[in-house]
Amino acid sequence: MSVFDKHRDTLEHHETMMGPSRGRIAVALDLLTDSLALVGQHGVYCRSDRFIGQPKMDIALVLEHLDDAKQLVQSAMEELKNR
Repeated sequence: MSVFDKHRDTLEHHETMMGPSRGRIAVALDLLTDSLALVGQHGVYCRSDRFIGQPKMDIALVLEHLDDAKQLVQSAMEELKNR
């Protein structure tokens, strides 16, 4: 099943409100936000033995990369908005 089938209703809603490109970026941003929340929750249970109070290194890297991707998507959305 393609991403367009899985998220058909949400894509249709956002694309109608914002246009195809912005709508897809908005849905991607929502998916990144949801992923950050899920991985962050997982990080609560998988703690590092070396760095007390921190998530394991692999989870920390996934969180960092998801956050970086989210920031890039947000900046693209802002740039499109200012055109």
